[in-house]
Amino acid sequence: MNNFTIDESQVGKRLDVYIQENFTNYSRSTIQRLLKNQSVLINGKTNKNSYKLKLNDNIVVSGFDPEKVAKITIPVIYEDDDCIVINKPEGVLSHSKGALNTEATVASWLKPKLVDIEGERAGIVHRLDRGTSGVMICAKTNKAQIFLQKQFAERNTKKVYLAIIKGSIEPQEAIIDMPIQRNPKSPSRFKVSVNGKSAITHYKQIKTNGQYSLIELTPKTGRTHQLRVHLAQMKHPIVGDNFYNGEESDRLYLHAESLEILLPSNVKKIFTAEPNNNFLAKVD
Repeated sequence: MNNFTIDESQVGKRLDVYIQENFTNYSRSTIQRLLKNQSVLINGKTNKNSYKLKLNDNIVVSGFDPEKVAKITIPVIYEDDDCIVINKPEGVLSHSKGALNTEATVASWLKPKLVDIEGERAGIVHRLDRGTSGVMICAKTNKAQIFLQKQFAERNTKKVYLAIIKGSIEPQEAIIDMPIQRNPKSPSRFKVSVNGKSAITHYKQIKTNGQYSLIELTPKTGRTHQLRVHLAQMKHPIVGDNFYNGEESDRLYLHAESLEILLPSNVKKIFTAEPNNNFLAKVD
């Protein structure tokens, strides 16, 4: 339990902002959960996140237990003694972002299956953004993690994604070769820049209904947000991509359809996962 008394320097600040500033090791989702679960009391009572703090307000924060991580079910495509391949649901983080977090992630779901590796990113070989669904491979042992990560680092894997964009892209098939760097004005986002790292994406329009189009994307490099940034630069941001001016929607319409990779058992496999019906309904 944590107890605070508001002084003059904090008067007028929003409750949720104050909590975030005082619990910097907690993820934003954990802070929101604390507020939603009535674990934050002001003068003995709950209040709205937007509550403006007053002089001498007493704030009590309780109810956080880092061991009580939410449970989640993730569909398994393939599993052996070395690794596990999943169909990651949209909305699930690959791993916690370096903070105390009660939110379920792929890493927290994977934890009971691990053999000799520990840490918040243990077993995570590559990452899919929270909003991206689809094929993701994870390691169960340290040896397997090193083996699999090396293939991603050396670009020896083949990944194919599906995306929904608004309108129809021209040309309907091409290679985007545009370097990407972190946006200094917004560090959580990226942008095309001559000073960035090489980023190459092959795309092909598969289907359109005039209003929306289904695009197949094959990245040749693996930069963060690469597909999202490249399509935004082509003036066709992915539907639901609120980072890069995509049309507002119920989700990010980006899905990892397939992954070709050599397993630690020295067998090459291609794993696939079809997007759900709601995803494809945009272009039907």
